[in-house]
Amino acid sequence: MLSLDRQRRLLQLVRTNGYGNVVELADILGVSPSTVRRDLRHMDQRGLIARVHGGASVLDAVTEPLLVSRAAERSEQKRRIGQAAAGRVPSGSTILITGGTTTEAMLPFLAGSERLTVLTNGLNIAYHLARYPEISVVVLGGVLRHDEMSLLGPIAEQVLAEFRVDVAFSSAFGICADDGMSGANVAEAGTDRRMLAAADSLILLADGSKFDRKGPVRLASVEQIDCVITDHTAPSESLKELSRRGVEVVVCDDDRKGSKRQ
Repeated sequence: MLSLDRQRRLLQLVRTNGYGNVVELADILGVSPSTVRRDLRHMDQRGLIARVHGGASVLDAVTEPLLVSRAAERSEQKRRIGQAAAGRVPSGSTILITGGTTTEAMLPFLAGSERLTVLTNGLNIAYHLARYPEISVVVLGGVLRHDEMSLLGPIAEQVLAEFRVDVAFSSAFGICADDGMSGANVAEAGTDRRMLAAADSLILLADGSKFDRKGPVRLASVEQIDCVITDHTAPSESLKELSRRGVEVVVCDDDRKGSKRQ
């Protein structure tokens, strides 16, 4: 493979996943890790990607596919995950829902909830909750990340500090039994970490594609995660390891029901 063709392929792989590990990229392309490192260094100098420890991440402007396009990906799995997640919302509670398309999928199933307060930094979350007047919605302020429709920074964190949160519902770029939850965007990591740590319990919503995938920033350790809700495409060995480490694992089957896998 010619150098230019190889770098185009590298850029495609990194942009598709948001992050690329040197060893994994080398294996996919059939070249040595040193060749990949050299290519990534040149691409970083040209402003195409950002070099990070162990690999590369795309620049913030293209870290993840646009929110609208991601909503169409694995939509049925997300719907089942969202339904199962909504069933875990305590009556009369204060919950936090982070921005994202997987967490957005739980919103229709919150209709009719009594005495529920939702905190969110996702404008897409607040927009969809506006149709349910029985739900109190608090939008955390902050700086807008346009492509993700999420609010970040110290303003969001200051508002969050005024509330006591029962449960946080969050998605993630990746989940790994060894490294926990990871994100793909360095700029929003601080706000994400504070939101996840603010709740008494943390429930992760992740379809099967998120498992054993590592982003450049860690958001929460496995010990912080109380429950993972996923679908039947998630790798069984990863689920078993999470369960072994004390995480409750809920798998949504094809019949759209959540079933606990130990």
